[in-house]
Amino acid sequence: MSPFTLILTCLLVCCIIMILVWLWARKLRNAGVVDVFWALNFPVIALVLFFLADGLEVRKVLICGMVMAAGLRLGVHLWQRVIGHLEEEEGRYKQLRQEWAPHEDRNFFWFFQFQAISNVILATPFFLIALNPHPLIHWLEYVGIGIWTIAIVGEAIADRQLAVFKKAPENRGQVCDLGLWNYSRHPNYFFQCLMWVAYFLFAITAPWGWAAVISPLIIIHLILNVTGIPATEEQAVRSKGDKYKAYQRTTSALIPWFKKK
Repeated sequence: MSPFTLILTCLLVCCIIMILVWLWARKLRNAGVVDVFWALNFPVIALVLFFLADGLEVRKVLICGMVMAAGLRLGVHLWQRVIGHLEEEEGRYKQLRQEWAPHEDRNFFWFFQFQAISNVILATPFFLIALNPHPLIHWLEYVGIGIWTIAIVGEAIADRQLAVFKKAPENRGQVCDLGLWNYSRHPNYFFQCLMWVAYFLFAITAPWGWAAVISPLIIIHLILNVTGIPATEEQAVRSKGDKYKAYQRTTSALIPWFKKK
């Protein structure tokens, strides 16, 4: 299958999935479910690549396995977070619903479709890796796999620490500052950025591999400036007030090993 047809196939599948998710979200009046299926669309892309891409088999197994593991882990984590309050929409989506009224359903439809498009754009490294026919695995590809391993373990630890903190009744309304969260307000985002850097390193030796840099650049920009840290911290300040402002003054926004004095 040609690269163009492969990309179109993945885009069509992701768009169809997001149309179905939008219909469900509209019925629930909870747009937060989009986060779950944004994460799960990457394993779907990995399956398409595994069966239809023409690259070296062992390389396809590696990248598709990595994407499946990371996407399913994140998707399950987000599902567990969302499923507990399907009747209660997350604050940032409530805010969008208010801003987009009275056309929120229409705007959310296009928002969901944009998520599907972003899945395919961000999957650029996966396409390049799965289509790479070179018979030998380059040392940079091994470096990428090593960094990816650190990233997925770190992100899982950060997510677990936050989930355990939130489950404790005495922590209701409090700010999590335990474990990795003692050094960074968003260690999960840090490791997510690191994961996309790892994908870039894995892809860089492929033909046109330099183009894979688009993925970590987009992810880092979104996390730092758009839908990641800004939206999360706005909601945290609204819900926790001065407690979160004090936490902001003493912790790094992203980098886990840097602690403010």
